[in-house]
Amino acid sequence: MSGVRVRTRKDLRSVRRRRPPRCLGHLTVAPLWPMHGVNLGTLLRTCDAVGACMAVPRLPWVPAALDKGNTLRAGACVHWVRPLRWLEERRTAGERVVGVELAEEAIRLADLPMAGQPTIVVLGHEASGIPAEALDLLDAVVEIPMIGTGASLNVAVAGSLVLYKLAGFV
Repeated sequence: MSGVRVRTRKDLRSVRRRRPPRCLGHLTVAPLWPMHGVNLGTLLRTCDAVGACMAVPRLPWVPAALDKGNTLRAGACVHWVRPLRWLEERRTAGERVVGVELAEEAIRLADLPMAGQPTIVVLGHEASGIPAEALDLLDAVVEIPMIGTGASLNVAVAGSLVLYKLAGFV
């Protein structure tokens, strides 16, 4: 492939927003039972890329993990929540609640349509998944196919893939 021109930082600045958005309320990733703080920083970068927000639980170690993992120059859109209560409130408000989980009735990632309404992407604990009491609050479940021997993808990778799909970028 000859003649490929890589975009410069100046090129990118001319087509991207200058300030971080305030909450648009369209896409929110919700790692509500986080295990590793580094995943929160990765998800913040993805949120910035697709114009999404993040909802995180009020755990003592989460603010430090977000500060450490946030490599963006500007602040990010982060909502501090009580997981089950917040999911109930969002669902009652008419938002679609989609969990990323291994389940028989799951939609394959390739078949997941772009978000046509405000959508929450619920991510579970890396070892135990989404708790049973939260599964009842989901409108849909999406599964990311794998052929390897691992049980699942890293939570930040899985969340990023689903956000890009819902945003219509892939």
